[in-house]
Amino acid sequence: MSQATLQTDRIRLIPLGDEHLELEVGLDSDPEVMRYLSGDGRTRAQVEVAHGLRLATAQAVEGLGFWVGFVDDEFVGWWLLQPAGWGEETLVPGQAELGYRLLRPHWGKGLATEGAREMVRHAFQDLGMHRVFALTMTVNERSRATMASAGLEYVRTFYDDDDHRDGSELGAVEYATTKDQWGD
Repeated sequence: MSQATLQTDRIRLIPLGDEHLELEVGLDSDPEVMRYLSGDGRTRAQVEVAHGLRLATAQAVEGLGFWVGFVDDEFVGWWLLQPAGWGEETLVPGQAELGYRLLRPHWGKGLATEGAREMVRHAFQDLGMHRVFALTMTVNERSRATMASAGLEYVRTFYDDDDHRDGSELGAVEYATTKDQWGD
């Protein structure tokens, strides 16, 4: 099984490809979009490196990866299901990390939640995963609301002494759900 194209009521989710690089540059260069991630907008060179890593994510575990989202042929952002442990020594089988990033004009329209719900559904129903989790800074209230609306529940708060972004002193949070908790 390769990475599938997915569809919600409003969003067409297409597996990330090289043809989407310019869309990523526009998204990741916005400092407000990146506020809780890197603290500021990324340069083109940084996005090109990130793009290569994003493409590699789809090779690690069948069916997982990044998707670019379109509403009426307009790019709105991307969603991801990343293998748990990606970038570390060992992948954790049966688990995926949920993520999303939207262009500012599309904030507050329920698109992040709609896409996130489809990612969770895909992980459990199509891929047979047993746990989906997501991480964000404690102060990122919008993302936390999206996680909760997508069916994930607060698990824990944790701290990273090397994180010096504004708000990092309050830590980061993990939300998660399992196949059994989520249901159909």
